[in-house]
Amino acid sequence: METQKANKTVHSVFTAFFAALISVGAFISIPAGPLGISIVLQNMLCVLSGCILGGIQGAAAVGLFIAAGAVGLPIFAGGNGGFHVLFGPVGGFYYGYFLAALVAGFIAGKPKLTDKKISPAYATRIALASLAGFVLIYAPAIPWAMAKTGKSLPTIFAGYVAPFLVGDTIKMVATIFLSLILRPIAARYLK
Repeated sequence: METQKANKTVHSVFTAFFAALISVGAFISIPAGPLGISIVLQNMLCVLSGCILGGIQGAAAVGLFIAAGAVGLPIFAGGNGGFHVLFGPVGGFYYGYFLAALVAGFIAGKPKLTDKKISPAYATRIALASLAGFVLIYAPAIPWAMAKTGKSLPTIFAGYVAPFLVGDTIKMVATIFLSLILRPIAARYLK
């Protein structure tokens, strides 16, 4: 009974830690693109939370981050907060963050102590999880932005996707590398 309670506490601490880490990612923001979207580390940290914690717990960390931002904490990109951000033109990105963490986490699976041995199959699974996460961020973001702004797909692609492809590729590679290093460490605590 005590072990189960301690295990839940450790899971809660990891979830809160990743939510805080994602929140800190808002303060590293570089304005880019013609539609005023910023380059942030939040997307990488959301995918990383799924790749390290697994689907449910990674998505819970992102959900906690979104809930904190929705109630007004200035943790969304550019130091913004509030429900209006979630319902504005960039709101789709936040829904994409949640989806990305969930799916990337299910592909990566829960961390295991055997993750110390990096086999080609294991590295490929983490790479696919990261790729799926970064792609899925845009799945709700693009149609959401089109609906909210009334702009066409080519315009939204040019402003919301194209300026970020190189940076997202770099962040995806960093996510793979960090996941391969950090999953065995997380596995020691997330039993």
